[in-house]
Amino acid sequence: MLQGPFHLPLAIDVTAAFLFSVTGALAAVRKRYDLVGILVLALSTGLGGALLRDGVFLQAPVAFLADGRYLMAVLAGAIVGAFFARHLQRVRLALVVVDALALGAYGVVGAQKSHAAGLPLISAALVGTVNAVGGGVLRDVLVRDEPLIFKPGEFYALAALAGCVLFMGLAATGVGEEVAALAGIAIAFSVRLLSIRLGWRTGAFASDEPGASPDTTP
Repeated sequence: MLQGPFHLPLAIDVTAAFLFSVTGALAAVRKRYDLVGILVLALSTGLGGALLRDGVFLQAPVAFLADGRYLMAVLAGAIVGAFFARHLQRVRLALVVVDALALGAYGVVGAQKSHAAGLPLISAALVGTVNAVGGGVLRDVLVRDEPLIFKPGEFYALAALAGCVLFMGLAATGVGEEVAALAGIAIAFSVRLLSIRLGWRTGAFASDEPGASPDTTP
């Protein structure tokens, strides 16, 4: 079991919020939203997972409201996404890599905080996964798109879940918290990038209803 509070460096958490907020701002630009829309989508994507974790699952004060650095990261992400959208495609590989790292970090942070709040290991891993992917789900819901994690495609939620499960499993066996956290981040990062590189994809379940055709949405 985890022996006490363990926190990854705040810079990783804040960087993850920044990166995810950039994706929210980019979604707003694609939808041709105004400044308010850009800020709302940047906020919901960058910090939506933490909001769901603290407000819904843990019923605790929302952590990012107590530290202005998170909101500054979201503001910076909104500015970058809004004003440099055309140029970001040139560094797409870098964004994918950092996004995969942020996915693992958010998952591990969410799992640790959930376990520290008293949740059992399995529940903490689940909440950690929600912490990692919740912002993207909120973004898609707000723009009235079908959430990407519900569709067949590259491993994303599964990558986050793998990292959270490994982190909690190693911590439960007595491995040091730092080692367990790094291993969890590494597996989420690796699964995500390997899914992109090797074309690993989830598949749609075919309907047995007469005349129904399988969903071919990528």
